[in-house]
Amino acid sequence: MRTLAITNRIVKELSRDKRTLALLFLAPIFIMWLLSIMFSANTKPHVTIGTYNVSSSLVQRMDKVKNVRTKEYGSKAAAQRALKDYRVDSIVTKSGSNYHVRYANIDSTKTALSRQAFQLALQKTQATATQRTIHKLVATLPASVQAQLGKQQAAAVPSVKSSYQYGDHNTNFFSKVIPVFMGFFVFFFVFLISGIGLLKERTSGTLDRLLATPVRRGEIVAGYMISYGAVAILQTVVIVATTIWLLKVEVVGSLFWVFVINFLLSLVALALGIFISTFASSEFQMVQFIPLVVLPQIFFSGLVPLSGMPSWTVAVSKILPLTYASNAMNDVILKGGGFNAIAGDLCALLVFGIIFVVLNIIGLKRYRKV
Repeated sequence: MRTLAITNRIVKELSRDKRTLALLFLAPIFIMWLLSIMFSANTKPHVTIGTYNVSSSLVQRMDKVKNVRTKEYGSKAAAQRALKDYRVDSIVTKSGSNYHVRYANIDSTKTALSRQAFQLALQKTQATATQRTIHKLVATLPASVQAQLGKQQAAAVPSVKSSYQYGDHNTNFFSKVIPVFMGFFVFFFVFLISGIGLLKERTSGTLDRLLATPVRRGEIVAGYMISYGAVAILQTVVIVATTIWLLKVEVVGSLFWVFVINFLLSLVALALGIFISTFASSEFQMVQFIPLVVLPQIFFSGLVPLSGMPSWTVAVSKILPLTYASNAMNDVILKGGGFNAIAGDLCALLVFGIIFVVLNIIGLKRYRKV
């Protein structure tokens, strides 16, 4: 009977908490819907291959490969600049009878498709040239000469040299998504710690007593931002250092900008966590906000290419802080970009941080009793 009484009490408390019930039943539906959009998207890569001094027959055969298009350049330097600026996914140049293929390699799936398209086109071009030569001579040459011709054809097979703009032949899908996950873990842990920390202050009555003093709301928010911000900085250093040195992730650009981006993202997560905690009445509810606030960040921030998703997902990604942090880290880690390349994304993160801080100051009005 006592067990049933306890059960009955808990059920009644849950039934009265409409917010918890909504998070329990609506949040899973929302997440499953987002997952269906992600995994039903067309993620087949499309690649552009730059060429210089390559035969028209080879170019045409690469063009015939599905999701592959080619672009011819008038000089080797122009092709190399296009690859450096990531306007093409790979370049093919020819010197004598030898080919040099250089891959951007920031997306392993595009590298694989580029390699497959080139090798397939080269094999068909060689086979066609060999067949034409043999057909012309087979009727006039004795068997011994034909055998010698076959050896010469084998010796004339062009060599192919491969090189990479980023990483090497062992670079995989993890290298592409690591900037997204680095930012996500910074965002997630700072959001959770700051949100639960302020919620504890509120439920214990500390915040009410503080608000009963002449201290301004802006000073309270600033105090929380500075104190939790110090923790966020240390946590950011640990996550970034672990990712780069323990996991041996290659950073083409400056490591300084990687820390700056993640630090700004942690401040945004800090301000957002404090703001969201004002809508939660318990730690349980704060955790339940994670599917609604945190998970969409990783879904729409570059883990899956938005080009294969509905057009509205692009608009949604523009209002998510992690999108800008991921773009900036991709530019620095994979492309070697500097301040000019990431200035827009840094400004966006600053704007997000200011907006959430202002919302926190406004939100404290509901708890001030004097």
